[in-house]
Amino acid sequence: MNAVLVGTALTGCHTNKQIHYFGDADLQHYHNQALAIQYPNVADPSPEEVVYSQKPRTVKEREHDEIWDLTLLEAIHTGIANNKMIRTRSGSAQLIANPTNSPSIYDPALRASGFLFGNRGVEAALADFDTQFTSSMIWGRNEQVSNSLFSSASIPPGFISTSETGQFQSQLAKTFANGGNFAVSHNWNYLGSNSPGLLFPSAYTGNLQVQYTQPLWAGSGVEYNRIAGPSRSGLGGLIGVSQGVTIARINEDISVADFESAVVTMVKDIEDLYWDLYLTYRQYDAEQANRDSALRSWREVKAKMEVGAAGGNAAAEAQARENYFETRSRVENALGSIYNTENAFRRLVGLPVNDGRIIRPADDPLRAEFTVSWESSLSEALTKRVELRRQKWQVKSLQLQEIAAENAANPQLNFVSSYQVNGFGNDLLQYDSADGVTDAGYNSAYSTLTRGDQTGWGLGLQFSVPIGLRTARAQMENIQLQLVKARAALAAQELDISHDLADAIQRIDQAYTTARTNFDRRVASERRVQATQAEYEAGVRDATLDLVLRAQASKAAAEISYFNSLIEYNKAIVELNRQRGTLLEINAISLAEGAWTAEAQDEALRRAWARSFAKPAKHMHSEPEDFSSPVPYMKNDLFPGMSVGPVPEQSPLAPSAMPAAAATAQPYEAAPTEQDIPDVGEIEDE
Repeated sequence: MNAVLVGTALTGCHTNKQIHYFGDADLQHYHNQALAIQYPNVADPSPEEVVYSQKPRTVKEREHDEIWDLTLLEAIHTGIANNKMIRTRSGSAQLIANPTNSPSIYDPALRASGFLFGNRGVEAALADFDTQFTSSMIWGRNEQVSNSLFSSASIPPGFISTSETGQFQSQLAKTFANGGNFAVSHNWNYLGSNSPGLLFPSAYTGNLQVQYTQPLWAGSGVEYNRIAGPSRSGLGGLIGVSQGVTIARINEDISVADFESAVVTMVKDIEDLYWDLYLTYRQYDAEQANRDSALRSWREVKAKMEVGAAGGNAAAEAQARENYFETRSRVENALGSIYNTENAFRRLVGLPVNDGRIIRPADDPLRAEFTVSWESSLSEALTKRVELRRQKWQVKSLQLQEIAAENAANPQLNFVSSYQVNGFGNDLLQYDSADGVTDAGYNSAYSTLTRGDQTGWGLGLQFSVPIGLRTARAQMENIQLQLVKARAALAAQELDISHDLADAIQRIDQAYTTARTNFDRRVASERRVQATQAEYEAGVRDATLDLVLRAQASKAAAEISYFNSLIEYNKAIVELNRQRGTLLEINAISLAEGAWTAEAQDEALRRAWARSFAKPAKHMHSEPEDFSSPVPYMKNDLFPGMSVGPVPEQSPLAPSAMPAAAATAQPYEAAPTEQDIPDVGEIEDE
């Protein structure tokens, strides 16, 4: 009672009194706030890219770092090699705040190794067909008074009945691909009793039994079981139709498509940021040239003012001075833009903040005209876009689930059968069967079992059906509606992709035309500077310093506009490749699974040898039918009127099956012509 009172006092009352039992009280590990901030005891080492990174570059503290001339292909492959967590320009905040939901190279493997219901991989789905072994062994003893007024010489009043029991059960059960279940069980029951009238005071009874159950209606067939898995009742008697090996395999393909989509986004962001970095260098060069021109003009005006020459008044000198500092601030902003963009680029490709080198793009943007075939580009986009492949996997999954749902919307009719050999004996195992009581001899239970003269069998049908089948039919209608929506979504995706592809083509044409115009503007601004400077130095009446400075600023703006439009032109080409679904292919990037373990390779070789010795079965077929292909299926319904050849059975994508425009398409990059955008260095040549 004292212990109860103390416990009540501690839990039900609050007091500031210090309670001491033995030694000094140490309550530091208790907190008076349940939601106090805590920190996990995790001691994972920080990556070397963080530990050994130097301080970031700033405009104020300029350092002469080593120049790293980085090519575009090297930048892309560096980003792929460094980024186990897929980085994108828009996903940086999510990667920091919630990295669990950020895409990574581990996602397909996580999906393949899923084991929870509704998120299972192929291995977990195949586990439904694994052989199950169960076994149990239980002993017991019971003593009970016989509550009877009648008595005899063998059963006196108040007789205490004593019994000792033992149960041994073992079973091997296997579910087949057609839904049938085969089980072999071996059971023994032991009973030792002091009750009178028994043949043996202790005896063993048991059997060796074979059972087979085969669904004949709902849940039957290889096709159903590979799609939905073996029949199992879920909530409310609902039979799920999306837990089979086939659906698990499709879900893995969907996860691969999601991963590929994230990689495509990362590669596009790397290319865009690479050209943005190139543009910042060009802007810096233009602003630096403008600053140097402004400095020369300021020095010339100041020299004229000091000697009292024409055009050397104080107002002109102040204007030239102001213009110089304005151009100088632009140079500083341009340099800061280089540092900021280079830092963002380093983050995207997984490099440290500063490793003593500053990245400078080594590749020049494309200046030649990029010709595009609408027909072949549209065919490629509708064939290779990963978003369409993902949605088509969704459609195929729902098509298969519809087949399984139609099967499940039937009554349950099962064929059941069993056959058993029974055994009985005084002892479980003896060499001599003679018991001294019976002629047959039941001294050994296993001897009786092996004689096989005590058998039993069962054969019949089991039928059950919920009247109306409302749940199963609702499931079937729901999946059918999902399939209709998925097909509508696929059609909407294809329409939107065609518009996005058209926008990309228009953007390329617009950017190329603008780049040519800005190049002409650039040449004209150079000539304007030369003419204005010459007139000013010659003392022409209307030539003023203000016109010279404006001409110099206009030249810098024209230079920046030209390279800005040129970069937009190259980024438009990148966008076109993304819209066509060929961005990874153009950059020599392919997705591949990691190397198998030695055990997996040996097992695959063993199975290959086994198949090589098998005899061909002409009447066998796959259930469900093949639903995947190692190469994409071409769109044969595009551009009516084009001749499309037959598709051979061995190849779903043959040259003869391609539209004529796609089969004869020329390389997308045409040879340079006289109308190509001139190189930057041609200004000096002029």
